[in-house]
Amino acid sequence: MSEQKESGMLRLLSEWVHKQGYPHTALQPLSGDAGFRRYSRMVGNSQALMAVYAPPQTENTLLYLSISRMLKDGGVRVPVVVAEDASQGFLLVEDCGDQLMLGQLSDSTADALYAQAEALLLSLQQISVHEGDFAQYDPQRLWDEMALFPQWFVQDLLGLPFGRNEQTLLENLFERLVDNACEQPQVLVHRDFHSRNLMLMGDELVTIDFQDAVTGPVTYDLVSLLRDCYIRWSPEQVSRWALTFRQKRLEQGLAAGASDQQFLQWFDLMGLQRHIKVLGIFARLWLRDGKSGYLNDLPLVLRYTLEIAERYPESAEFADWLRVRILPACQRQSWWVDWTK
Repeated sequence: MSEQKESGMLRLLSEWVHKQGYPHTALQPLSGDAGFRRYSRMVGNSQALMAVYAPPQTENTLLYLSISRMLKDGGVRVPVVVAEDASQGFLLVEDCGDQLMLGQLSDSTADALYAQAEALLLSLQQISVHEGDFAQYDPQRLWDEMALFPQWFVQDLLGLPFGRNEQTLLENLFERLVDNACEQPQVLVHRDFHSRNLMLMGDELVTIDFQDAVTGPVTYDLVSLLRDCYIRWSPEQVSRWALTFRQKRLEQGLAAGASDQQFLQWFDLMGLQRHIKVLGIFARLWLRDGKSGYLNDLPLVLRYTLEIAERYPESAEFADWLRVRILPACQRQSWWVDWTK
C-alpha cells in the first residue's frame, strides 16, 4: 500500500472509530504482518482496543467474523470483536497486548506453555465442522502450496535453473506428502498456529490470525506449533510433546493413528510439506512484497526440511538434492547462517 493510500485509509478508519463512540481516540499504527491487514492501537480511551483494516479486495471479513464466533462458541479464546463494518473492512477488536508466546518461551517455561497451547489446540480440534463450513485442505491446495518452493525459492531467490529431472523428483515427493496429509483424520485447522499467533494475556493464551482456517490433517497445526519457524527445540522434546498431544486425543476418544510411530510419521511428513511451502512463501514475501525480515528465518526452515527429509526413504533423494544443489547456493546468500557451527 502506498504512503498516500495508507494515510487515506487511516483517516477513514479513524472517522469510523469516532462514530462508534470513541470521539477522542487517536490511532497508533503497528507494524504489519505477512498479510494485508493493518492494525492500529487505540490511544486515549480506557478500553484496550485495536482498530483493524482488512482490505475488502483481499480479506474476507465476514468469514473472519464467522470463524471467530465458531471458535468462541467452541471454548477457544480469541480476541473479542466490539464493532464491525465488513463492507469497508473495519473492525474494533480487543487489544490482546504485546506478549507473544514466542517472547515468553525458555527452557524453564516451555513445558508449561506448550501444554497450554496443546490444550487450546485440542479444544479447537473438537469443534464440530459441517460440510461446507470451511474450505478443504484438499490435494490441489496442498500441491499448489509446495509449488511455491521451486518457483519463488529455487529459481527466483537462489537464481538456480530448474531442470526436468528436478521437477520429477519434486513431483514424486509432493505426491507422497499429499497422500500423507489426506490419510490422516480431518479436523478444523487454524493453519497458522504458532508462537507468534498466540498471545499471553495474564495466565491465558489467546489465538489470533485464524481467518484462513480450513478442514485438514490432524497434525498440521501441531507441527506448526512444535516445529515453529521462529524457534527450535530438540527433536527429543518435539517428539515428546507430539506424543503427549496424541495421548490427549486418545483420552478424549478422538482418532490419533494406530500407533505412536504412525502418528509421528504423519507429523514429520506434514511438517515437511509445510516447510517446503514456507520456503516459497518467505521468499515471495521478500521478492514480491519487500518484507525482508522473513529471510532471517529461512535457515531454520531449511534445517527442519533437511532433517526430516533425511529421516524417511521416500524423501531421501530429495534430501540428497538439497545437500548437493540447494545448500551451496544458500550458503552464498547474505541471510545464510550455518546451523552446524
